[in-house]
Amino acid sequence: MSKVQTSLRLDSDKLYEAKEILKNLGLNFTDAVNIFTNMVVATKGLPFDVKIPTKEFKKSIDELENKTGKKFDSVDELFDDLDT
Repeated sequence: MSKVQTSLRLDSDKLYEAKEILKNLGLNFTDAVNIFTNMVVATKGLPFDVKIPTKEFKKSIDELENKTGKKFDSVDELFDDLDT
């Protein structure tokens, strides 16, 4: 198997963060790109679902980021709310 060199244009902050995460997983960036490439070939597509988020999902993410979602003092309160 021959190897080729390629170049990518990536957001520098995201690249640094990704490299730190991969380092903690015992991988380097090249290893991760090779794993991704092998998975694309094996699955004949992206190795994960790519979907447009629904309005409800976007609202949930906004609530999480803005910390405006419902809060519960106990699991029982949570389940009571789910039942209503």
